[in-house]
Amino acid sequence: MKRKFWNWIKNQDESGSEMRTFFLNGEISDETWYGDEVTPKLFKDELEGGTGPISVWINSPGGDVFAAAQIYNMLMDYPYNVTVKIDGLAASAASVIAMAGTTVEMSPVAMMMIHNPATIAIGDSEEMKKAVKMLDEVKESIMNAY
Repeated sequence: MKRKFWNWIKNQDESGSEMRTFFLNGEISDETWYGDEVTPKLFKDELEGGTGPISVWINSPGGDVFAAAQIYNMLMDYPYNVTVKIDGLAASAASVIAMAGTTVEMSPVAMMMIHNPATIAIGDSEEMKKAVKMLDEVKESIMNAY
C-alpha cells in the first residue's frame, strides 16, 4: 500500500449530514525516493469519491509547488464549500493549498510561512537565465493564490 500525505475521514456535521474531513500532514510531492508516491491524480480520485462540503486540516512543511498548484485548483473547482483549518504549519507550498478554502481558519498557535520559490540549477549562463525566468513565473503564479 502506498503512503499518502493526506488522510480522509468521513464524519457528520452538526445537522447529522455526512461531512468529509481531509487531513493534509507531511510533505507535498509528486513522487519520493522512498517508494511512497504521492500524485495529485490520486488526490483527485479521492476528492471526487464523495460529495458535500469538506473540511481540510493542514499541518505541512510544504513541498512541490506544482503538485500543490494542482491540489489548489482541484479544491477551487470543487462544487461544495471547502473549510481550511490550519492547526499546525502551512508552510511553502502548503500555504498555497490553504488559500483554496471558501473559509480559511488558523489557530492562534499555528504558523504560515510564505517565501520566494527556490530551485537548484546547473549549467551555463543561458541555463541560469532560464531558471531565473521559471522562478519569476512560479512566483507570479503563487502570488495569484494569495
